[in-house]
Amino acid sequence: LKGERKGKKVGAPRFKSRKDARQAIRFTANARWKITGRGRLSLPKIGEIKVKWSRVLPVTPSSVTVIKDAAGRYFASFVIDTDPGTDQTRWDEPEPDAAIGIDLGLTHFAVLSDGTKIDSPRFLRRAEKKLKKAQRELSRKQKGSRNRAKARLKVARAHAKVADARKEFHHQLSTKLIRENQAVAVEDLAVYGLARTRLARSVHDAGWSQFVALLDYKAQRYGRTFVKV
Repeated sequence: LKGERKGKKVGAPRFKSRKDARQAIRFTANARWKITGRGRLSLPKIGEIKVKWSRVLPVTPSSVTVIKDAAGRYFASFVIDTDPGTDQTRWDEPEPDAAIGIDLGLTHFAVLSDGTKIDSPRFLRRAEKKLKKAQRELSRKQKGSRNRAKARLKVARAHAKVADARKEFHHQLSTKLIRENQAVAVEDLAVYGLARTRLARSVHDAGWSQFVALLDYKAQRYGRTFVKV
C-alpha cells in the first residue's frame, strides 16, 4: 500500500524472504501417523508411502516432517528423544595421544599432519558440462510453460546430485578423522573472502565450511577435542 498517514509517507510493505524455500508439512502424534510393520510411512489423508530408510530409528519418534526440496524430492525427518551418548558405544576409543592436524586446500582437499594427502573430488567441475547443457535448455523454454518447469526441475536435480555427492564425501572423511583421533585441529579459513576472488568456483566446490561444521558437531557428540588454528 502506498499513501500518507498522519503526515508521513507510507511505503510498500517489505517482507523478509525465507532462506529455506522448501515445502514442508509436520505431523505430530495427534495426527495419527505411524510406521507400519512393512516399513512404510502411513500419513493421514495420504495413506501408506514407500520409504527408503537411511538408518534404523532407535526409538518411536514423536513427530515427522515431510519435506519437498527444489529438485522435487521428498524427505521424512523424524523427531526422537534419545541419549546423545548412546552412539559412542559403536566406536572403539582412539589412543589418548592420537591427534591430527588438517591443512585444507584446492590442489588437494586436505593434507594431514601425518603426511596423508586427500585428493579433491571436484564434484562441480566434473558435472560442469552437464549443468551447462541443462541450463541452456532451461533458458530456451518459454516462461510460464510446462516445458520450462520440467527444464527447471532438471537443473535443480543436477545441482542436488552434486551437493549430495559433496556432502557424502564430507561425512565419510569427517567421521573417519573423528573416529580415529582424540584431538583434531584445522586451520580457520576466511572462506567468505576467498569466495570473492578468482578462485570462487573452486572454493565453493570444495565446501570447506560444511566440512568444518561436520567436524565440529561430531567432535562434540563423541567427546573429542576440536580446535581451529
